[in-house]
Amino acid sequence: MPPHPARKSATSATALGFPETTAVPTRPRMAGETSGQAGSRDALARLTEALQELKALSAQPLLQDAVQALQADDYQRGGDLAIKALELDEKNGFGWYLLAIARERAGDFATSVRCYESALTLIPDHAEVANDMGRLAYRMGMIETAEKLFSHYVASHPTSHEGANNLACTLRDQGRFAEAIDILKPAIAAHPEHALLWNTLGTVVGEEGDPQTSITFFDEALRHDAGFAKARYNRGNARLVLGDLGGALDDCQTALSGVMSEDERLMMLLARSTIRIAGGQVGEGWDDYEARLEPKFADVTHFMIDAPRWTPNSDLAGKTLLVMGEQGLGDEVMFANLIPDVVAALGPSGKLFIAVEPRLVTLFQRSFPGATVGAHSTWNVDGHTVRGAPFIGDHGDLDLWAPVASLLRRFRRSADAYPAREGFLTPDPERVAWWRSQLPGGPVVGLLWKSLIKAGARHRFYSPFEQWKPVLAIPGVTFINLQYGDCGEELEAARRELGVEIWQPPGVDLKQDLDDVAALCCALDLVMGPSNASSCLAGACGAPLWLLSTPGAWPLLGTRRYPWYPQARVFLPPTFGQWEPAIAEIAQALGERLAAGTKTAGRD
Repeated sequence: MPPHPARKSATSATALGFPETTAVPTRPRMAGETSGQAGSRDALARLTEALQELKALSAQPLLQDAVQALQADDYQRGGDLAIKALELDEKNGFGWYLLAIARERAGDFATSVRCYESALTLIPDHAEVANDMGRLAYRMGMIETAEKLFSHYVASHPTSHEGANNLACTLRDQGRFAEAIDILKPAIAAHPEHALLWNTLGTVVGEEGDPQTSITFFDEALRHDAGFAKARYNRGNARLVLGDLGGALDDCQTALSGVMSEDERLMMLLARSTIRIAGGQVGEGWDDYEARLEPKFADVTHFMIDAPRWTPNSDLAGKTLLVMGEQGLGDEVMFANLIPDVVAALGPSGKLFIAVEPRLVTLFQRSFPGATVGAHSTWNVDGHTVRGAPFIGDHGDLDLWAPVASLLRRFRRSADAYPAREGFLTPDPERVAWWRSQLPGGPVVGLLWKSLIKAGARHRFYSPFEQWKPVLAIPGVTFINLQYGDCGEELEAARRELGVEIWQPPGVDLKQDLDDVAALCCALDLVMGPSNASSCLAGACGAPLWLLSTPGAWPLLGTRRYPWYPQARVFLPPTFGQWEPAIAEIAQALGERLAAGTKTAGRD
């Protein structure tokens, strides 16, 4: 893409297009975000000073008026004036900068990025451009690009606490925790009064896996600024991880009472949703969870469905309903717990369409033969996630549609509302039989231990593979690898250090062939591990399942069981991160099971 358009006509708003791209998973939100606003008050003041030197240029009055419009939060007028200035001089970097600010404030991130690029090319010494463009790149998930831009800004403003904070955020989100701390330490030494820096340091330490220490830094941020809603929200999240549900809810409620942007308020409502569900306030939690669908939430997914959206008061009897899968693959599987209830509510004259992740289509078709099942498609359009159901030709045939998690507000408002049925998805019986014929003799146990999603602090909720040694050391068991992704290093470690050969299922891609993975799980005596996509498949298909969870995990719904999969047995560490006692309990239970000669439905 060129640094700026080659023709004046290209300065029109419609000419600054942006192509659709392959969707990427939404980055988990942190309340240790980059600081500053597009065209902040200070940045616009410095820009006004710079414009004083351009009095001889014909475009200068238009640029000055554009600044004043942006200072008054009139981004539409500011953008129009910037375009007029660029029509007089398309190589005016300040015009591109002002247009970038206006388009970012309007939510047109794709155009804004292109305008920032033009501005940075034309006025490279105006480091504010790099800082603003870095924040936008960060918001769009372009973390490495944001790092480069913030580094450019910090080189020009080495004493800026905002620059240090923003750069540290990009390092944290790439898992480079030590580097982020090295950036923050001197900034805090120079600006100990800035609560922002203490808050970001807390998020770095928390992401690294030490929520207890992170609380110390959030406390320090609040000591300097008692009204700092993000720090209080972050402290609530840390308390949730540690199992302090009361303290977490108190912090979140207090944070919500502060003055903040609508996006931040929605982010905190989602946090309250998690806390409420984890504490057993299930119905209220699902009500809060609707914040994810609000247009002003930065990470919202826009559903391209031209039909009325379902509400809890909607009458489903005899209607044609589209249910849209959402969130991660494991969530799509878990939320399908309610689909049998939806089928019953629609009745014999109703019709159900289900849109799911492409790898799940075959399994869902078999499980719900009366429904029409197809794959949803997802795109990243101008920095926004957009999802549709292209297999449905005419949306006019739909009476209603619903994101699948929204239906929980009606069908699963308490832990007691989750039925005791073991399995709501149906594996291929022929493949189950085939796998039984291929498995080694004796007790066979499927093993999982991690998720491949690296975003945010997800790694904290999975025990390291080496801590599974007490389980792997139990004699008489053949362990079957169910872990998708690259796990050769762990399999070799088991072979080398324990003499345990974890059996690799032949001819199946454990990440892609999910229908076959479901059949394999149901052919085993037992599946054990943390909650990830494969263990969700096992649970949903009714396979015997032992889950290693964490204190305060929201899917427990305030219980010590897994209501989504009633056959699952849950093992919990005494506190966050203390995996050894829980894994030792699994090892003991497995040994007792073998001694008792217990069989399961999977191998009887």
